Amino acid sequence: MSDKFTIEIISPGETILKQETNEAIIPSYEGQMGILKDHIPLITFLRPGIITIKNEFEKKFYVEEGTVEFSNNNLLILTSSAKDLANFDKSLVNELFQEAEEKLNNLDITDKDRYLTSYKLETLKEISQ
Repeated sequence: MSDKFTIEIISPGETILKQETNEAIIPSYEGQMGILKDHIPLITFLRPGIITIKNEFEKKFYVEEGTVEFSNNNLLILTSSAKDLANFDKSLVNELFQEAEEKLNNLDITDKDRYLTSYKLETLKEISQ
């Protein structure tokens, strides 16, 4: 019996990924969440971070936001931005990092924006290493 389930990452203009996988790790507001076959149904929101898809080979995608739904062994991720780390331009990482640092130094941002921006900075640091 297979221990795989279907994962699909969709942005407004395209289907970024649709495949079978053994495990997915997503960055949710509740923390890093691992999804395996037969996980309980869930709906949650993504925070900035890395989606990791584990099979024989690992695939990683950088996301800033989105929604996640898991039911009947189908993981659906809707996001406006999912960038494959294998093809992620380092100059874009630096640009996003500088923008996030500037935003974080702004005293007028909300606590929610500060929370999200700090996760974005942490993730971009991890990517740039």
